[in-house]
Amino acid sequence: MTKEDLDDFDFLPDDDDDLAGDIPEKDQKYEHYRFVADKGQNLLRIDKFLAVRIEGISRNRLQQAAEADCILVNGKPVKSNYRVKPLDEISIVMDWPRHELEILPEDIPLNIVYEDDTLMVVNKPAGMVVHPGHGNYTGTLVNAVAFHLKQDHISGMDDPRMGLVHRIDKDTSGLLLVAKTPEAKTDLSAQFFRKETKRLYVALVWGNVVEDNGTIEGHIGRDPKDRMVMRVFPEGDQGKAAVTHYTVLERFGYVTLVQCRLETGRTHQIRAHMKHLGHPLFNDERYGGNEILRGTHFAKYKQFVYNCFALCPRQCLHARTLGFIHPATRETLHFESDIPDDMQAVIDRWRIYTASREQIE
Repeated sequence: MTKEDLDDFDFLPDDDDDLAGDIPEKDQKYEHYRFVADKGQNLLRIDKFLAVRIEGISRNRLQQAAEADCILVNGKPVKSNYRVKPLDEISIVMDWPRHELEILPEDIPLNIVYEDDTLMVVNKPAGMVVHPGHGNYTGTLVNAVAFHLKQDHISGMDDPRMGLVHRIDKDTSGLLLVAKTPEAKTDLSAQFFRKETKRLYVALVWGNVVEDNGTIEGHIGRDPKDRMVMRVFPEGDQGKAAVTHYTVLERFGYVTLVQCRLETGRTHQIRAHMKHLGHPLFNDERYGGNEILRGTHFAKYKQFVYNCFALCPRQCLHARTLGFIHPATRETLHFESDIPDDMQAVIDRWRIYTASREQIE
């Protein structure tokens, strides 16, 4: 990457609605520069610090980058008046990968639920990153798709030849839709934008969700104190409008199994909305669900919960249902994915636990 890459980048925030997906492409950041301050570093404004290390870049451009949360110190965004301290780790991140990070095909097994000449539906396991980003440049689902489609390389989510139409988090399992032609990608993306697709998720959340059905509405945006976390803001204040509809499937006293239907596709939408409702996802470390939030103080109960955490060491969230109109045949397609073994094992444990408590009472 060169200084010209910075000059060409518009650092102003983009207020357009996301076309589709649980992690919009413009929210994904890629590291382009990285510096570590010396042990003897004197306190110095970060725009001055970077101006002497990146040839030809102006402090004005660096200040714009800071305003757009593209300058990170120790993983968190800072403003241009931040003073660099000894051993600070400084990164400049942008919305696209460096040229040398083009997505190359890798022979990684895929669980393909459906495929034809136009599209494919893939069942992603938990733990698999969807798209290369900071810290995960290989081994992603997109690398596997590139190999399966026998592409020499693809340039990413915006490659006109093919690509993912939406995304789910690394530790969320479930169904993903991949377009294999430019026409299919345009058509399917438009369906997501017009909210014509059907996406249902199953989640295990902390607490007894009182209402059998409900709707969570609240703007979602990045937490200004931690850009890795999304939070719900008052309407019109910050973030973007997001709507999640939920239905209770089963109650286990201290946790509840719910089905969530997305009306929008914001980053971490279900995770942020359920926490905002007071019901973080079970074992969702980033949103506080990896603590014992409900239940008794007995050691036996605590051990039961810790055993459940060990059975499913991730947030209990699965993209179970995907429905859309085929872009070529105009046929309505509907796909279901079974809850994966790790999450099902936890659900079964809670079901047995609840039944035993009822028998005692």
